[in-house]
Amino acid sequence: MIKVNDMLYGSVMLPAVFKKLLETPAMKRLAGIHQSGAIFLVNPDIQHTRLEHSIGVCLLVRMLGGTEEEQIAGLLHDVSHTAFSHVADYVFANEAEDYHEQIFKEVVQRSEIPAILDKYGYCVDRLFQAEFSILEQPLPYLCADRLDYTLRDALHTGMIGRGEAGAFLKSCTTHEGCIVVTNEEKAGWIDSVFARLNAEFFMNPLYLYANKRMAVLIGQLLERGQLSESDLLKDDTALLNKIRSTAEGREAIQAIRRQEGYQAFLKKEQPLQIKKRFLRALFI
Repeated sequence: MIKVNDMLYGSVMLPAVFKKLLETPAMKRLAGIHQSGAIFLVNPDIQHTRLEHSIGVCLLVRMLGGTEEEQIAGLLHDVSHTAFSHVADYVFANEAEDYHEQIFKEVVQRSEIPAILDKYGYCVDRLFQAEFSILEQPLPYLCADRLDYTLRDALHTGMIGRGEAGAFLKSCTTHEGCIVVTNEEKAGWIDSVFARLNAEFFMNPLYLYANKRMAVLIGQLLERGQLSESDLLKDDTALLNKIRSTAEGREAIQAIRRQEGYQAFLKKEQPLQIKKRFLRALFI
């Protein structure tokens, strides 16, 4: 067993398979990947990680009565996320923002994860083939992945408090395998939180600037052969260190931190083409 602590779901004891998965290098790497990409370079207060979110999704699936297999899928769903999260999507102009999904199978198969799952009676192919309806749903519907990052991002940015998040979670249940809300007011609340998060956080001009500048820098280094796509599967610090191994790279990172060119960015540059999102929580 392993005890995990989370700001949204509290302290939870999980079976041994989760302990073994959390001990793998593949999962530990997520502790070094910022959930919000390069935003921490311009706002050091935004520091939450893909590992925090992954554990949260697992616990949310568990809270809602999902099977242990779906909890495992929740824990592992972001294991292939690149350094700086969705910045790789901006590097490759991937408007669907699913680069990490495209490489998910390859990353999992190269890791220790299949052997651990097999030891505990699970088949790794289920991660690639099964449909987990609590974990994932298409926009605009609630799912554990979307709901956890909505609440977690809103908490870390100060848009909501823990009490509000906890009260909302008490209104959540499942119906026909999908997440629904039993209180109409709460359904409207989460929709409005998601809308505000999009307007004030995902589309914040300074944050768009940081992620775009990082994407342009990484793209240039890839073109010159100074970085390879495999470097994107390092954590943020390791990739930053490689970028800063040259004087040019060090200066480029410092320029982002100093927000150089931000005013020009506001006036002249096309914003990042990020995925459009809206939420419609189902009320029953």
